[in-house]
Amino acid sequence: MNTAIVPPAAATRSVTDRTAVGARLALPLFRSLSGSLAGHPYLKVVVDRAEDTWHLLDTAVHPFHVDYIATRVLGMELAELDSCLDAFNASVYTAPDRRFLLGVLSLHTDQDTQGRRWPFLVLETTEADTMDGPLLEEFYTFVRHRLDGRLPLLLKPANHGQEHALAPISDVRVPRILSHELFGHRTRTPLNPGEATGRLRHFRTTEEYVAAAGALRGSDILAMPCLPDDVPRVAGFINTAATTPLSHTNVLAAGWGIPNAIVRDLDRLIQAGSLAGGWVRYRVTEDDISLVPIVPATVPTTAPARHRHRIRLRTPLLDDISARSLHRLRLADQNRYGTKAAHLGELHHVLHTRAADLTAFHGQPRPPRPDLYRHLAARLGTTHPAAPGELRSAAADFVAETVGAPDGVALPFGLQHRFVLSSPALREGVIGLRAALDGDAPEALDPLCRRLQQLVRTTTLPDEVAREILRALPTGPAAGRRLVVRSSANAEDLPGFSAAGLYTSVTSVHGADHLLDAVREVWASLLSPRSVRLRHEAGISLDDTYMGVIVQPYVPAALGGVLVTCNPTRRSDFRNVFLNCSPGSPEAVVDGTALPLQYLYNTVEGGGRTVALGASGTDLPAATRERLAHLALAGRLLQSHFSAPDVDHPLDIEWLMTDQGTFHLVQIRPYAR
Repeated sequence: MNTAIVPPAAATRSVTDRTAVGARLALPLFRSLSGSLAGHPYLKVVVDRAEDTWHLLDTAVHPFHVDYIATRVLGMELAELDSCLDAFNASVYTAPDRRFLLGVLSLHTDQDTQGRRWPFLVLETTEADTMDGPLLEEFYTFVRHRLDGRLPLLLKPANHGQEHALAPISDVRVPRILSHELFGHRTRTPLNPGEATGRLRHFRTTEEYVAAAGALRGSDILAMPCLPDDVPRVAGFINTAATTPLSHTNVLAAGWGIPNAIVRDLDRLIQAGSLAGGWVRYRVTEDDISLVPIVPATVPTTAPARHRHRIRLRTPLLDDISARSLHRLRLADQNRYGTKAAHLGELHHVLHTRAADLTAFHGQPRPPRPDLYRHLAARLGTTHPAAPGELRSAAADFVAETVGAPDGVALPFGLQHRFVLSSPALREGVIGLRAALDGDAPEALDPLCRRLQQLVRTTTLPDEVAREILRALPTGPAAGRRLVVRSSANAEDLPGFSAAGLYTSVTSVHGADHLLDAVREVWASLLSPRSVRLRHEAGISLDDTYMGVIVQPYVPAALGGVLVTCNPTRRSDFRNVFLNCSPGSPEAVVDGTALPLQYLYNTVEGGGRTVALGASGTDLPAATRERLAHLALAGRLLQSHFSAPDVDHPLDIEWLMTDQGTFHLVQIRPYAR
């Protein structure tokens, strides 16, 4: 076997290109060529089947396999490659008789029961690669024979299709590891990027946290196994146990712009660096997490002041107290019925009329491509249409056939406003709370809020208000059905203020009296100490804040969860949709009571992979995962409408799947603005 170093392409290149061709790979060469991805060293490899050799790419010089193959191996110009990029990609990623096999080698470590650690390599293709089982075995065998024999090598299927293709092949011939096995238990995982300086407060139990919660400050960096949904706004979060990027607390971290990560070895870091209770600089990026103690001289003597800016809400319209069916609402109704209700009404409109353009996301330039229409046509099972209208029609049909909008009734802000005006005690309480906020008297807030909440729960409803609420009760054959009562405020899903988990939903309501109580409970959540405090910190006026309510028939769920139309740990990734689910209703995922299954679905080239099995321990059947891939694409297409005009801004969608396999979307909102 010959070994060569590929020279620079031009004399003007200032960086030496150390790409090796035909070399035997040992750790020193790997480390000299590798970069870092998700905290692990990695190296791009190209196997040339025609020449019976391989290329180990210098990561600093060659970020893309196809650029290297086209320019260095085939002698093409980049402009020529750009002009035929999709066809070229097909020739290296999907053609059964392809000349080149492309992949990545990443370096990991394992540990035995005595604490001894050793390195091993993992080989995988790109996520959209369609290699069949024999080709994957050939790829693995080729690389195995050219490695230092002391380095164990495992093949990681890049998608569910490759897992299926490998099933008939012995794992003795092709030792393998699945994505969730490799990454589901890794020590450190970035969740939300950011940087903060603060005092590290580490609580190992909920009891420790509860005992100290009243003394937490905005400059603290809060670390514990499972952060509670009612966590206060602090400088940073650290989870010391597994969680999901779609937890309420991480959505809050994203909305607040604070760093968040999983750091399972925090105890060891604290002991090694004497960090307990000390001031640290905490930094989270897509590829790294760091906690650095601050020299005492640089520690601020007071907590950093939080910049407060006023978030201006749209003027709420309070004149109308009419309950209205969700299917009659549109986006413009959010000033009367709240964001959640208006979005569900708009969803009804989109699915019924099939007139919305759901292709705008795919129409954005993704250089060097002018658009992704050809990829969308392939996902929808159509030929690339000459007329944009044909693709729009196919996209609208696909979404309408994949998901449904929930039935229900929306109660407007005007009902809550009329209720407060009817009670002198409530009006007086609101005046007192406003005075406490204006006077910056934090010690008075909690008792005032709790007293107001109790007044809301116990004050008799005016007859006209009660009548409108009871109009939401199902009649006819549906009478007596279990109901779900959800919040729909105007102070949520805002730039800089997501309010994830802040307001109350009541998920098991039966009969008229229970419905009236549930509506008051949702109204009361607008006045909880935490919601009042967080809105005040964000500059949202108490006088501008109102609560609408959604009343929906309960739909039994075989599977439920949340998807966001992005990769939350790598926001530059425009291909993937991240989806979480657990058996039963979506609430088990969003409130953190169950660690969910986690998936990534590529909505451009297709394919999906399992990121974590969560509490389930076993993966879902292949047919169910394929259904979830359709749901992920439907979510991506809805982003084109609900995120307009900034169609690159992702959506956060709660959904459930019935025993019949039907998907219902129960909430659509912007994700972590």
